[in-house]
Amino acid sequence: MAIEIQHEDGRVELSDNLKIERSPLYNHDLAPVRIADRNWSTYNFAALWISMAHCIPTYMLASGLMDKGMSWSQALCTIALGNLIVLAPILLNSHPGTKYGIPFPVFARASYGVYGSNLPALLRALVACGWFGIQAWIGGQAVHTLIRVLWPGWATLFGSVGGHTGAEWISFLLFWALNILIVYRGMDLLRHVENWAAPFVLVMTAALVVWAIDRAHGLGPILAQPGRLEGAAFWLAFWPALTAMVGYWATLSLNMPDFTRFGRSQKEQAFGQVVALPTTMTVFAGMGVVITSATFIIYGKAIWDPVDLVGRFQNPALVAVAMFTVVVATLSVNIAANVVSPANDFSNAFPRLISFRTGGLLTGLIGIAMQPWRLLESGERYIGWLITLSGGMGTVAGVLIADYWLVRRRKLALEDLYLAKGVYTYRAGWNSRAISATVVGCFLAWGGLLVPKLAPLLDYGWFVGAFGAAASYLIAHRFFPAERNIELLKPQC
Repeated sequence: MAIEIQHEDGRVELSDNLKIERSPLYNHDLAPVRIADRNWSTYNFAALWISMAHCIPTYMLASGLMDKGMSWSQALCTIALGNLIVLAPILLNSHPGTKYGIPFPVFARASYGVYGSNLPALLRALVACGWFGIQAWIGGQAVHTLIRVLWPGWATLFGSVGGHTGAEWISFLLFWALNILIVYRGMDLLRHVENWAAPFVLVMTAALVVWAIDRAHGLGPILAQPGRLEGAAFWLAFWPALTAMVGYWATLSLNMPDFTRFGRSQKEQAFGQVVALPTTMTVFAGMGVVITSATFIIYGKAIWDPVDLVGRFQNPALVAVAMFTVVVATLSVNIAANVVSPANDFSNAFPRLISFRTGGLLTGLIGIAMQPWRLLESGERYIGWLITLSGGMGTVAGVLIADYWLVRRRKLALEDLYLAKGVYTYRAGWNSRAISATVVGCFLAWGGLLVPKLAPLLDYGWFVGAFGAAASYLIAHRFFPAERNIELLKPQC
């Protein structure tokens, strides 16, 4: 039998993995990380968030809000508040990753059951596949622009297919393949990519801000543009916008254990995230506002897409450097935010058949099948995507937080998370309390799509899903406690 060793800082590891290595619920990619292998520092976590936030969707985030009539200051305050709110579940769900060295789908086994964990894991994975496709399409557009500048005949070389040129489709597939290649090299390469990409993208975007301010003759003309919403009209737009901002990182609020399992300490992972996430998101979105507002003065119309903006530059070398920056930014966020989690999630569903690498490839294929070019056809469709997915992610977050922090008091039987018969078996591997709470939360978050009287709740999807699911889970646990629960946790040695 494996012995759980708890270190002075609270982190736990197993002294012997022989038993769980024979379990059908185990593979190398899902195994708890040894203390000696947990080498992510404060900088690594800060760099992770900086590189994930420095992407085109963040750059364009304020555009959707300003299109709805918000001023630049209202848009940035909404973005900042949304990221402060989502930081709470991110930190709460990060804790078990660092303490036990486990990824998100294994963590979910404690609350949903060793087989029931596939429900939240696959739900999270499908959302990530959609995000992977979106980022891959954006990165492909950057690759297309880069090649077009270096090779003017590229754009018309392969004709047109499905409303896009053949060159665009090839660029998309080239960028897609680059993502898969890095996945096949593993998490250590990802850490190096994030460390390098974070400062590089920040410096290049800052240079673009300086250019915009210079060409627009100062910040005054840029920030003088007022909003169109006042009083009740503002609040009607604010709440669904806030939900969308929370939904932007709602997926990462679940699967941060995929990264914090490599953390050297709770203090380092938490501090790195607190410092980097809300500040970077707000500052980078602010850079997008400044640059885009300047384009209205420079070109006579607002250009929100940086790929379109850079494509207007006359200097080929400048365009090449800028497009390379966009490719790096999109690549770093796509792999960290949209590949690591679903790869682990698919591996969790079939541990003996799907490895992390195979799961990453599956993510990429499903991402193509979800046709991301359609999700990006309009800002309204994009914001609607954020609001809808946030409800489901909030529901799962509510169950995980309620179970780990309020029911189990941060105590897990590490070995049993990998055993088909253990304290997390419940009934045939499924915890009906968690499943029921998830159904309740999803009904509250999404019920307005089918029931007109519940339609107002759609604007608060993440909040009603999270609190509804958490309350339902605690009530179910109170009146229908599991036969094998935290009372059966093994003493730690």
